[in-house]
Amino acid sequence: MKTDQVNHMRCPECTLALTLPPLAHRQKALCPRCGYQLTQYRNQALDKVLAYSLAALCFLGASLPFDFMIFSSRGQFQTISIPLSISTLMEQDYLLLAAVQIMAIYLLPACILLGLIYLCLFLRRDRYPPRGAWVKRLIYAMLPWSMAEIFLVGALISLIKMNDIAEIHLGMSFYAYLIFTLCFIAVLYYLDEHQLVEQLRHSGQERWQKAQRQPKPPGRMIQRTWALLLAATILYIPANLLPIMNTRLLGRDDPSTILSGVVKLWQNGSYPIAVIIFVASLLVPVSKLLVLGWLTYSIQRQSRMLKKWRTHLYRITDFIGRWSMLDVFVVAILVSLVQMGNTMAVYPGPAAIAFAAVVIITMLAANSFDARMIWNPKLDEK
Repeated sequence: MKTDQVNHMRCPECTLALTLPPLAHRQKALCPRCGYQLTQYRNQALDKVLAYSLAALCFLGASLPFDFMIFSSRGQFQTISIPLSISTLMEQDYLLLAAVQIMAIYLLPACILLGLIYLCLFLRRDRYPPRGAWVKRLIYAMLPWSMAEIFLVGALISLIKMNDIAEIHLGMSFYAYLIFTLCFIAVLYYLDEHQLVEQLRHSGQERWQKAQRQPKPPGRMIQRTWALLLAATILYIPANLLPIMNTRLLGRDDPSTILSGVVKLWQNGSYPIAVIIFVASLLVPVSKLLVLGWLTYSIQRQSRMLKKWRTHLYRITDFIGRWSMLDVFVVAILVSLVQMGNTMAVYPGPAAIAFAAVVIITMLAANSFDARMIWNPKLDEK
């Protein structure tokens, strides 16, 4: 089955005017100039988005009331659930870590799923949802900040980190959250922004046109990008020099920085985990700062060289940047899980807040960067 109409659009990244032909099932449309994937058509994608969204929302709710992990050492047991994990961080006055965790792994995914369910229920009946354009914009604004899969990987790394000194068992909430994450990934697989826009336009052409906003001049965002990169660079220094986590074992404190944690994992034989932490927490943030700084500088110089390569580099940087939050989730989980007084306890260090701020600020810097200016640097003069 093919789409039955020809669509006219501009590439979101290089502004090339395009005419999209009808697409068959699983066919993709790529921009011939910058290689950006404009859309991919799938049969009954709307029904699948609705079904997986409902399933994901149910399993997200099911992950709340049960135990997430069970920690046992020297005859002592400690259990945590996700709500208890967040309340533990709040009790220790680490409000930023608690806010990041609850927003990234629960509130934002839930809002995204509710928004998609709302749109799909109306569009399946060929009706324009009230404030549909606003809901669609809100969904895509929240998507980069939803980090369910990163939190899940962080939970597995926490399990491996503590496996040598204690026994850790997975509770019912962990499996419920795992299924939620798989369903959420399936939602994103079938969700296509261009197809969603076309269905919204088809269901209410006049109301959709009234809800559209004029794009902001991209040149005004360059100064904001530079300011955010400077702030992230300054915060990255204490994030690496100060302890990110402090482990207390039998009354003895053992603070560790990000790099020392990687070294310990490597010495203990956890080579894959050490590599993951090194890449996510050290290599990716530095690379993101350097790449975004170079791209912004090249735009200010109005460089016309390597346009396609620079665009691909920006896409990769924007995609992997959020994975730097992995170490923050590992610390948050361990702090919530290991609280046995002087016998054994884990506390977040000052670097945890600095590093979380670095990740958030670099993501904001990537969002403020406009890839269209790679292809037309003089847009800032318009």
